[in-house]
Amino acid sequence: MIPLSVLDLSVVTTGTKPARALRNSIDLARHVDGLGYVRYWLAEHHNLASVASPAPDLMIGQIAAVTQDIRVGSGGVMLPNHAPLVVAERFKMLEALFPGRIDLGLGRAPGTDGATAHALRSRLDRREGDDFLERLHELTLWETRDFPPGHPYNNVVAMPDDTPLPPIWLLGSSDYSSELAAQVGMGFAFAHHFATYDAIEALTHYRRRFKPSGWRQTPHAILAVAAVCAETDAEAEQLATSMDLNRLRRDRGQYLPLPSVEEALAYPYSDAERASIARNRSRLFVGSPATVLAKLQPMITASEADELMVITAVYDHEARKKSYSLLADAFRRAKKAAA
Repeated sequence: MIPLSVLDLSVVTTGTKPARALRNSIDLARHVDGLGYVRYWLAEHHNLASVASPAPDLMIGQIAAVTQDIRVGSGGVMLPNHAPLVVAERFKMLEALFPGRIDLGLGRAPGTDGATAHALRSRLDRREGDDFLERLHELTLWETRDFPPGHPYNNVVAMPDDTPLPPIWLLGSSDYSSELAAQVGMGFAFAHHFATYDAIEALTHYRRRFKPSGWRQTPHAILAVAAVCAETDAEAEQLATSMDLNRLRRDRGQYLPLPSVEEALAYPYSDAERASIARNRSRLFVGSPATVLAKLQPMITASEADELMVITAVYDHEARKKSYSLLADAFRRAKKAAA
């Protein structure tokens, strides 16, 4: 079976304030490090009552400092919000402090609403429209030092200059990022948990079109999914009701703290709302370990994913830790059975 990783949003619930959500992320990272998960990524979101962390680089340093083996990275840094030099400096610092354990995942989206995005970028010298490619190119140039002769940035060095940038990954939920990652020869992570584009098409397209580069010689495709695992199907279904109601509200533009199971079960759903939840369940893998594994395996096989990255955003922190434990055990047993 393929390696398992974690995507964490530092989810705020109606019973967990943002500061506690951040500490829960550190606790979860310690937990999955001991379970053999290979990667722990943190997202960047702004002005969302449901997400505690707007600064993955700060969380990466905190988590890397209290874990032993797991790689820690951004899933991702929203590059249009930042000057490429700042990103280069911060991640070179992280790589210097935790060599061989840092990942730099990059996204194109703002990770927030339009007004907040403007506030984040209002002091940056930015181009109109989508300037992600320009920013990505500049970020790589801080590493390769291939600025044209006479360019003023030839006199600027991203410190610490004796440390390379960590591996760069492009994140996406469409064919654009899979094509770009393939063309520039970088790792690729596909966000199945909110994408409308087909994950199998995106990941197989990336693998077929991949061009070796100075960043990677071979493709590496990460499939990111939302999953809830419990001892029984019924228990997992109950835990997932919080995610069902949360998703319904998000579709209406309501980014509220994650509701409790009790609130979700008591909510007066209309027929249209129940139909919407049922449709969204195609993006959510829920059940006992055997059930979740059986649901995931066809997509893993068809997409030729090299790694499975799991986001489990349930209300109870201990239930979330248990979900990751059960999933790790299920994959470990499956690997033994296949050997």
